[in-house]
Amino acid sequence: MGRSISALEPRFRKFNVSLKTSGAILSIFLILMVWCLTSILILSAQLIHPVLKTFIEIILIYYCISIRSLRDSAMEVYKLLNHGELGAAKKKLAFIVGRDVEKLSEEGVARAAVETVAENLVDGVISPLFFAAIGGAPLAMAYKMVNTLDSMIGYKNEKYRDFGKAAARIDDMANFIPARLSIPVISLAVQILSGRGWGAFKTAIKEGSKHTSPNAGYPEAAFAGGLGIKLGGPNYYGGQLVPKPYIGERLGNAKIEHIRKACDIMMLSSLLWLTGLCGFWVLLCIQVF
Repeated sequence: MGRSISALEPRFRKFNVSLKTSGAILSIFLILMVWCLTSILILSAQLIHPVLKTFIEIILIYYCISIRSLRDSAMEVYKLLNHGELGAAKKKLAFIVGRDVEKLSEEGVARAAVETVAENLVDGVISPLFFAAIGGAPLAMAYKMVNTLDSMIGYKNEKYRDFGKAAARIDDMANFIPARLSIPVISLAVQILSGRGWGAFKTAIKEGSKHTSPNAGYPEAAFAGGLGIKLGGPNYYGGQLVPKPYIGERLGNAKIEHIRKACDIMMLSSLLWLTGLCGFWVLLCIQVF
């Protein structure tokens, strides 16, 4: 998906239309292409044997989920901080966050790691499984392209402010429902792990809309309330200070141990979400048959 975006972007930029329009055409074209190709693959497998169709769908959906890589990356930052290697931790952190990491303190690194775990729980688990439940592997793969487009061209810098605007808006729309559904899931996971489920739920409802993103604030606020720490706040992006409000401003500062706890919440939330979706489909099948 990343290679196709990189290969086609220069060609679509040459279209005799505005950058907003050419970027929108690229985004819609790639999303539809992925959905169509995946649907053709699934239908072809069905013609060969239903078991093959199921196997291929499982493989495709599996690769839409990025929980393991996210946990491994966050825990690498955690381990380096635990050993006092702040510089190395910043280098690892730079692979999973968009902000500038050079000026971050130990608390800033821990906060950034927790934030990316919270936000990517939706992007990497909640949303792809949500769309898989609705439309199988084709829709899950289409969502993965939406998310990849946003991560590659959905920036608000000079190069992509216009060209990537449609990609960013499509990603916002795709994650709108999953981000809000994540609140009770995260709250339940927090309640099981630490008994702070109500704090997670209350903070998400009250402060989830304070984020500059229409969606990222809800899981971040749930994590903030569940862990008892403040997240968000001003950060540097491309050398420029971007003012952002704090979420859970009256709560404590992020510490190294909160990275591990955030990963625990993410893993349990993922399990609860998957279990809930499976239970929903079992009940649906029972009613149908």
